[in-house]
Amino acid sequence: MKWSTTTSHWGAYQVATGTDGALLVRPHPEDPAPSPLLGNVAAAARHRTRVAAPAVRRGWLENGPGPSDRRGREEFVEVGWDQALDLVAGELDRVRREHGNEAVYGGSYGWSSAGRFHHAQSQLHRFLNIIGGYTSSRNSYSLGTSLVLLPHLVGDAGAVLRRGSSWPSILANTRLLVAFGGLPAKNVAVTPGGVTRHASSAALESLGAAGVEVALVSPLRDDAPTSAAARWYPIRPGTDAALMLGLAHTLLAEGLHDRAFLDRYCSGFEDFEKYLRGASDGTPKDARWAAAICDVPAHAIVGLARRMAATRTLVTVTWSLQRIEHGEQPVWAGLALAAMLGQIGLPGGGFGHGYGSIGDVGDHGPDLRLPHLPQGENPVATFIPVARVADMLLRPGETYDYDGLRLTYPDVRLVYWAGGNPFHHHQDLGRLRRAFGRPATVVVHEPYWTAAARHADIVLPVTTTLERDDIGGGRRDTHLIAMRRAAAPFGLARDDHAILAGLARRLGGGAAEAFTEGRTVRQWLEHLYETWREDLVARGHDVPGFAAFWEAGEYVLPSGPEHRTLFADFRADPEGRPLDTSSGRIQLISEVIAAFGYADCPGHPAWLPPRRRPTGRHPLHLIANQPATRLHGQLDPGATSRDSKVSGREPIRIHPADARARGIADGDVVRVFNDLGACLAGARLSDALRPGVVQLATGAWYDPADDLGGLCVHGNPNVLTADAPTSVLSQGCSGQHAFVQVERHIGPLPPLRHTAPPPIVRRPR
Repeated sequence: MKWSTTTSHWGAYQVATGTDGALLVRPHPEDPAPSPLLGNVAAAARHRTRVAAPAVRRGWLENGPGPSDRRGREEFVEVGWDQALDLVAGELDRVRREHGNEAVYGGSYGWSSAGRFHHAQSQLHRFLNIIGGYTSSRNSYSLGTSLVLLPHLVGDAGAVLRRGSSWPSILANTRLLVAFGGLPAKNVAVTPGGVTRHASSAALESLGAAGVEVALVSPLRDDAPTSAAARWYPIRPGTDAALMLGLAHTLLAEGLHDRAFLDRYCSGFEDFEKYLRGASDGTPKDARWAAAICDVPAHAIVGLARRMAATRTLVTVTWSLQRIEHGEQPVWAGLALAAMLGQIGLPGGGFGHGYGSIGDVGDHGPDLRLPHLPQGENPVATFIPVARVADMLLRPGETYDYDGLRLTYPDVRLVYWAGGNPFHHHQDLGRLRRAFGRPATVVVHEPYWTAAARHADIVLPVTTTLERDDIGGGRRDTHLIAMRRAAAPFGLARDDHAILAGLARRLGGGAAEAFTEGRTVRQWLEHLYETWREDLVARGHDVPGFAAFWEAGEYVLPSGPEHRTLFADFRADPEGRPLDTSSGRIQLISEVIAAFGYADCPGHPAWLPPRRRPTGRHPLHLIANQPATRLHGQLDPGATSRDSKVSGREPIRIHPADARARGIADGDVVRVFNDLGACLAGARLSDALRPGVVQLATGAWYDPADDLGGLCVHGNPNVLTADAPTSVLSQGCSGQHAFVQVERHIGPLPPLRHTAPPPIVRRPR
């Protein structure tokens, strides 16, 4: 049996074909902590939800393009590849001629392939740029708020998000790690592009042995590794900024803040101090004030502040905290709190953002730009913040604010999506369904019959990473992987590159030559690798040629520095290495943001009461966090994800006291609902969350039953989360929280339809 190595966003692994033809999967031999998500790969590879052939929604095929509320509710008709490509090319040509390239939205947001060439987003954007451009999106659902805010505060978001202090430095120097939002180990198995050695998993397990005390600030007790022996502060969800301000006030009131650091390295502390003391609103932000909001006792707040000032302390904020209403505030307040301690730039101290959110934050692997497909330049300047896609489709021509700009939603007629599933990432899925009914045409590349495919007009089946040759590696991966094809394409599936090359040939005008540059896929892989290799060789590294790399199956990348401290250079020389801000220093007050005049994001970190609150009808605070059994919605049909279900539904955790009050037992199927929608889920009782909080992970494939009012019978929480921005500054996603009620489901369980393809009129093969 011959094993070959490949990689994925959940890590490198090896595959082989058994004597019975079944796909076999095992971890990479150098991985100290293989991801449990590998358990999804084999069962999903040939799952019956794979798209077998090009398919067109019957109404679009018979009546032509136009808005339709039948998307997601109508059968598909299989067609041949020539007909499918002719239809897509003709519609692209029509929309561009009649409405301009701005009327094409190149969605393509999502993780899709871990490969460097067969990266669906890069392929689609390259193609659309060549044919005149498209309306694009900015930022991400994961980090849309921080990517806008951090440049105002420290000049470079990438410094915080990609070059933060490394785990070896933290383990050696940090004595107290205050983790706002926790350090959920389930998330660090995942890294964009993959990782061969899961170092962050090992680091989290080493915290206790290294003598690092963890203060876990989260509604979920298991948001920290068990080996860390964390002290749990079961905060009321969404109130972290208030707790941070209470801690900051304690430092100020007791003279525990580092005035010399604030004077030399920060700008605006005097005004922030006035806010903490209540000069502007008459309300000091002291521990008693914070305790009333966040439900952490005042004496615990004071005690934590004193411990933070007495030892080397790292303040971390998970990405989840900026995916809430006013999500800018916990990030900004956390940075200000760390600045008051005066330890920014010192080994083991300061500020971090994203530890426990993803695997490469804190990883000390090499920081190298890997081979990548050039996308070219987009001739169309129009864009939207990525989480505003439903607004764009529903409200063309309306204006809105974003980061100091006044923008207008374009009138999009054609949505083209390749790689990613908006019905996973987006909020208020009932509203998104209505939005997807507005364009004239929706084209989707998909390996599976996800909700995105079911709500499309033309579905083009694409290969998965196991069905094509590619080159893979993550942002801090230790290896570059030769991803040799391990299985034949499913059905009539084609690579994204082949599909787009076929469209380019039909559109003419030299588009095909510009897109392919006359290269085959194998020639592209060799070209990208050798171009990358030349750069490394020029820097003194011994890198094998493509043929040797491909034969070996992997290349161990040059190592990066093991110990790294965020803003160490700035601390050592603030005049010679200033930050790229208006003052060259850390902005505790931003005159730029203040000048925007946004009521929901003032010019300093602040507590802003949420607009959405619990009610008597919807008293439970829902946390819609990342799943432990899959990456977002990817490979939900896989064995690991499937085994976590309750009666086929996504599990929802509920505190025993809340369950008892509702007559709910462990294993019951329950209805979770609010004014936006409802879903079914399987109850799991747990005292690892504070009473009044329920937790339902994202990523269950959206399965709406139209005969039951759109009830998602599978358990997707985004039928419950509001499609509202964090603030007008960033227009980021606020889908982490919602308020709901939970009740036992009574009566027969409705069938699950996402586990099979939609109705299809099949053509003979």
